Amino acid sequence: MKNYKDLNIKKLDKSRVEITGSIPASEFEKFRTEALKNINEEVNIDGFRKGKVPENILISKVGEMTILEEMAQCALKETYPQIVIEEKIDALGRPEVHITKIAKNNPLEFKIITAIVPEVKLGDYKKIAKETSKVRDMRGSEKIEEKTKAKSTEEISEQELDEAILRIRQSRADHSTHDHEKMTAEEHEKITNANLPEFTDDFVRTLGSFKDISDFKEKLKIMLIEEKKGKEKEKKRIIISDKLIESSSIDLPEILVEGELRRIESQFADDISRMGVKLEDYLKHAKKSMEDLHKDWRPHAEKKAKLQLILNKIAKTENITVNPEETEGEVNEIMKNHKDADRERAVVYVETVIMNEKVFQSLENLS
Repeated sequence: MKNYKDLNIKKLDKSRVEITGSIPASEFEKFRTEALKNINEEVNIDGFRKGKVPENILISKVGEMTILEEMAQCALKETYPQIVIEEKIDALGRPEVHITKIAKNNPLEFKIITAIVPEVKLGDYKKIAKETSKVRDMRGSEKIEEKTKAKSTEEISEQELDEAILRIRQSRADHSTHDHEKMTAEEHEKITNANLPEFTDDFVRTLGSFKDISDFKEKLKIMLIEEKKGKEKEKKRIIISDKLIESSSIDLPEILVEGELRRIESQFADDISRMGVKLEDYLKHAKKSMEDLHKDWRPHAEKKAKLQLILNKIAKTENITVNPEETEGEVNEIMKNHKDADRERAVVYVETVIMNEKVFQSLENLS
């Protein structure tokens, strides 16, 4: 049963709505007992234990307005979810709540502003996927006609193989007798190349379960081909993503951008920490504030937020779903490695990753 009336819902910019209404005095009064109990359990009054202060003394100490404000909190905590469900409001995040009129034996009047899931007007995503694939294929054909050394993602040239082997040898070069902090990049490279380990059967055996140089090269080729395929797929997906964003219309809620900014900040802090640098020290050295970094990151955050909404919409349109069985293994692995992780959040994260992959695969299969 509704405990509110005079409801008015007005659309605002950035996918927000303003909800105004009132709770009748008779309904509002029902929350007085709960409000008094909450205040009693929090307030400290000499001579009384928490939760055991007589009502008349409690009221005289805290005042009627404190009680009315707590009643309002209790009332709207119950009423807001009712409004969202009854009025079919697809709300996002915490609402901004304002009490516009409050008095004893009077209706409680309120204004609530909340972000909502935005309407996503998709561009012709199927056409974008097909055209992107066609362009990439044409480029691949041109490369073959030009007889480049690496004709496709299925082939690795001798030069690419040699360069990969050199990088591996450089990573195993002996640097122990040199102070690299005082070297230029050129000096570092020169000394590294002068101390390369000899490329022998014994050397490749130290890198893993390889029989000899021939075996190592064959397996390295396979690894390089897979790496090249991965890079090519990523390039293609970036092009598709950019075109999907360009062709779609979304009034992006600020709360989603802020969420992406928090994730970027968290990842950035982790990356800095792994380098042995404190975030505050980095900011001081870079002469930047966190607000400056957020400003730099904002365009990327907006793109990520828009892309996720677009992928969600495509998944819904194409009836692409994720079954619990598909997420169980990954979620269990996360919970195993991160004991304090929230399982529900882990499930949402894994579901999103799997669903995004399915959407991209469905687009790629259109070619």
